[in-house]
Amino acid sequence: MNTVNASVLSALTSVLYPPESAGLHEWWRKLIGTTGFAHRGGLSHEERVHRAYRLLALVNESLADVPAFVADPEQLAVMHEWTGAVEPGFTAIAGIHYNLFLGSLLDLEPEGVRDLAEYTGLRETGTFLCTEVAHGNDAARLETTATRDPGTGDFVLHTPNRGAAKFMPNTSSAGGAKTGLVAARLLADSTDHGVHLFLTRLNDGRQPMPGVRIELLPPALTCPVDHAVTSFDQVRLPPEALLGPLPSGQAAGSGRRRLLHAIGRVTAGKLCMSACGVSAAKTAVALAVRHAHARSTAGLRPGESVTLFEHGAHQARLVDATVTAYAVTALHRYAVRRWLDAGPADRSEAERVVAITKGWTTWQGRAVAIECRERCGARGALRVNGFADPIAAIEGPITAEGDNLVIWNKAAAELSLGWRRPAVPRTEPDLADPAYLHGLLIGIEEIWHQRASRKLRDRGARSPLARWNATVGPALELVAAHAHRLAAEALHDWAERADGQPAREVLRGVHRLFALRRISGHDGVLLAAGRLTAEQVEELPDLIDRAVTALAPHTLTLVEAFGVPEQVFVPDGYQDER
Repeated sequence: MNTVNASVLSALTSVLYPPESAGLHEWWRKLIGTTGFAHRGGLSHEERVHRAYRLLALVNESLADVPAFVADPEQLAVMHEWTGAVEPGFTAIAGIHYNLFLGSLLDLEPEGVRDLAEYTGLRETGTFLCTEVAHGNDAARLETTATRDPGTGDFVLHTPNRGAAKFMPNTSSAGGAKTGLVAARLLADSTDHGVHLFLTRLNDGRQPMPGVRIELLPPALTCPVDHAVTSFDQVRLPPEALLGPLPSGQAAGSGRRRLLHAIGRVTAGKLCMSACGVSAAKTAVALAVRHAHARSTAGLRPGESVTLFEHGAHQARLVDATVTAYAVTALHRYAVRRWLDAGPADRSEAERVVAITKGWTTWQGRAVAIECRERCGARGALRVNGFADPIAAIEGPITAEGDNLVIWNKAAAELSLGWRRPAVPRTEPDLADPAYLHGLLIGIEEIWHQRASRKLRDRGARSPLARWNATVGPALELVAAHAHRLAAEALHDWAERADGQPAREVLRGVHRLFALRRISGHDGVLLAAGRLTAEQVEELPDLIDRAVTALAPHTLTLVEAFGVPEQVFVPDGYQDER
């Protein structure tokens, strides 16, 4: 039976939660370990929705300074990391209220222009209405209008057709009165001034406001939220409903720029969605690895009893899941720091890193959650035990703040045109050398960049769309290779910064297995490009097996370093609901 090494655990915890942010992480860790966040199985969809709003009130009362919390993307991301897989309904409505709603109000207007006490005190919950039935990723083409009345200065908010109805915002009276920021085309003086945000009261806690139509959607596959389709019938808004100054003399040609300005909080939202990937991965491995060490099963000799974790097939999959959870966390930490430290000159590149990270961490988080659910057997299929929550919770972030495939398509186009080969240290071709592994990961990127570039330069394509359709396959492989390389670099940095040789060796083992798995998955293209020899390709499976075996005794320690509270789970197996 593996045990937890206390000194290594302490060092790993310090790497996962460094001193400058450890207090913030600990605050949230303790909060989700309280009875308020304790898992409750058997609740209906409606009961879970109301529970999510009660938790929002609990958290809001606990925050010392709501505007300061809203203004700090790292704090918002930490909230999503600790709650995303534990109570995803709360995470969704809290992210909307704090990041998209309050964050936009604070970002788009000077401090003190508007009294926000109703919203910071949660007497009204804020929501954000951008996506329409017919317009999601093409948000620059939104059809909802806000027409200025030249006589009064009021705006008339209107949904011109069914396709312009706002899709999926949480606008019902669940949780009390709601106010939304509505993205609409500002029409004034016979000019379309592009998309702006308008502060709009939606319901009074009992029923919709006059002219506001709210139709609840069926429960989603993802988190329990009061998703709705919302439309407006000639709703009159006062002049101060417009966020920011009234534009003058500027036509719709600047519409895309105006839209990006209006929804600027989406990048912080991507960091939050990335944190949900961390939440899903670390919560799932904590549950599955603890279960595998506690669950007894038959051994190979008559009468022998061993833990699930002692079976090699079970063990290897959980070791891999744990390594991936570390890689997901490391890349997310890197992306947060990259965004916070970015200046005007590298802001667009930092934004691309955030977008790539969001896609990679949420996809990997889902893969880890699914693997861990399966490793928990029949108990993992029982929703009452909470095993299924990390899987359901991650589906929303995969689509929210930009569908993963769409934002990766954009990143693929940018990298295909502007990828720069990083410096590769000269090393001997030794698969035991981290620097050599690093060079091979860069090699994978370079190979896919070369293939994408060739496709992109093909002038024989029938149209620009045909040329891009031929390019997008290798270009997306380039994005994935870029994400894996950045994650590996972040893991290697953790290993070198860890306190004490034992912890450093464990993290080097994590980096090694992660890199070898990626290289093994691309051994064919590396062999064809002359980056690997046939002998090295033959050697890879044995190296991976040895890396798994070396990490297995430390897996429980690696998982316990995440600090996921025991209280968020039902103990081993079935919960008696009586």
